[in-house]
Amino acid sequence: AGLELTGHHETDPLVGDGAGILTQVPDAFFRAVLGADLPDAGSYAVGMAYLPQEDDERERAEARIADIAHEEGLRVIAWRDVPVTPDLVGRSARECMPVFRQLFVASEQGLSGIELDRVALCLRKRAEHEAQVYFPSLSARTVVYKGMLTTGQLEPFFPDLSDERFATELALVHSRFSTNTFPSWPLAHPYRMIAHNGEINTVKGNRNWMRARESQISSDVIPGDLERVFPICTPGASDSATFDEVLELLHLGGRSLPHAVLMTTP
Repeated sequence: AGLELTGHHETDPLVGDGAGILTQVPDAFFRAVLGADLPDAGSYAVGMAYLPQEDDERERAEARIADIAHEEGLRVIAWRDVPVTPDLVGRSARECMPVFRQLFVASEQGLSGIELDRVALCLRKRAEHEAQVYFPSLSARTVVYKGMLTTGQLEPFFPDLSDERFATELALVHSRFSTNTFPSWPLAHPYRMIAHNGEINTVKGNRNWMRARESQISSDVIPGDLERVFPICTPGASDSATFDEVLELLHLGGRSLPHAVLMTTP
């Protein structure tokens, strides 16, 4: 009997390498379920946050995020508990499962669309560095539902996705098979700009180049001193996550998405 390599979770079929979906912000759905007044569509950003399981840690993280939002010129409108069905997933996925909450913020300066996303980027990167909170997405335009799930678990795990009021003209989906990193809730696909199938074998060199370039990065459209959002490439992230972070910076920095993709392609 030889060794069978059938994936990381052959002993637990209820634990997936990762599955997720990126959609437009479902404005009508959020207005129906939030219980708080929202500005016009596109004038608020919604973030999917992976928060600590411990109550005191979660409260500290949310308080720090609120402080960062204020410093970035953003107003916290509300937090929303995201309904989930945890009994669907296997034990190892459930044990490391975060608390899922959505953050709604608006600009004190009345920014909307991609201009709001540029400020939301600064909030998200600072929250990752200063509050150790992972945001699958934080945007006025898109939202990501994903996790350490199988494809069949994705929709029933997040009942939001089955709600008839949840409407989108865009759907980017991905089912991940782990290659160079182990499965985890944050490393599921899609990310904020991409879903990626493959392996980037120059990733270490790319990360080193990006780190070296940070001292020279400036932007006329992303406000403030960009040092507060460095490092751009999150240590310990996957190759796809790193690619997504760089692509996002190029796009929000003022380039069209096709231009940014071409810049990142050898």
